[in-house]
Amino acid sequence: MSTTRRDFLKLGGLAAAWAASPAWPGNAVAASATDAPGRSLRILILGGTGFTGPHQVRYALARGHQVTLFNRGRRAVEWPGEVEELVGDRETGELDALRDREWDACIDNPTSVPSWIRDIGQVLAGRVNQYVYISSLSALADNGQPGRTEEAPVAQYTGPDAMQETMASLRADMSLFGPLKAACEAEAERRFPGISTIIRPGLIVGPGDATDRFTYWPVRLARGGEVLAPGDGNDPVQVIDARDLAEWTIRMVERRALGIYNAPGPDYELSTAAMLYGIRAVTTAGARLTWVPAEFLEQHEVRPWADLPTWIPGTGAMAGFSRVSNRKAVAAGLAFRPLATTSADTLEWFAGQPEERRSQLRAGLSAAREAEVLAAWHGRG
Repeated sequence: MSTTRRDFLKLGGLAAAWAASPAWPGNAVAASATDAPGRSLRILILGGTGFTGPHQVRYALARGHQVTLFNRGRRAVEWPGEVEELVGDRETGELDALRDREWDACIDNPTSVPSWIRDIGQVLAGRVNQYVYISSLSALADNGQPGRTEEAPVAQYTGPDAMQETMASLRADMSLFGPLKAACEAEAERRFPGISTIIRPGLIVGPGDATDRFTYWPVRLARGGEVLAPGDGNDPVQVIDARDLAEWTIRMVERRALGIYNAPGPDYELSTAAMLYGIRAVTTAGARLTWVPAEFLEQHEVRPWADLPTWIPGTGAMAGFSRVSNRKAVAAGLAFRPLATTSADTLEWFAGQPEERRSQLRAGLSAAREAEVLAAWHGRG
């Protein structure tokens, strides 16, 4: 292992100090977020009540914009200002509430099938000045290639007809996710030629995450004791706080920045070790990390990303999975708050959830399964 345990401990100890320093990557967020917008915009947000949407709404209101939401009206959310809420259903094609209206920009958060963009394009054609589609890094092909940029090849849909795919068919076969996101990007550029902005985040994390794919780690480290850590600590990780993504998206609307942008975080290569020791630095439970090689984990059927979330071995066919270039987005103002802030805020948010929600994480190993794998690791002969 090229990085020693002493180096890992230094990473954890330095994380808390760096979080308060101007040198910490992401502390530029405060400065960029205070730049006043040039004028009040009329912004239509499709969705708006999920994970990133509420952060977009609150930030847009704080910057003086007029916000309209369009969704099924199933989630009641209180906003710190006046928000127009239109009800419809894109899955069933109920779009009448959007007809004969105009907005400066439309932000499309929830779409994963291209027919939704086709339908919204028919209704909003000539009625918005900018269409922002929140895509995914999964739209990119060839996870084995590090440093992929916006010009890298995208995944190809090989089914009979992408326009016939539905959310039900996607839920039944998640291997369609990347190809359909790529097809959505193509449809966005077709329906909104010359006025589209495509943003490809990676793993979105922070307070409000319903998947627990990052939350597992702050919660587990805060519990203390011996923690199963994957690999040797050198595998890369790319995550973006939902608030950083949401706020930058609003600023991209203010600037009317067009084109395609890869938007993982942070703006440096974050190793698994730096992430876990950085998270541990915001807890007081004295967690002890035991690093277990990927080969051993595979032998014991511990799955990357699912059983040990955020982590994918950064070699072979997945060498580029968490090494996607975000240079273009950073140059366009994407900035990142400290990992320590995201971790602490995630813990605080999770602690405030109902007991039923906190009783079982939706990702990661159970305590019993973790103990079983650790016992096998220590008992290997």
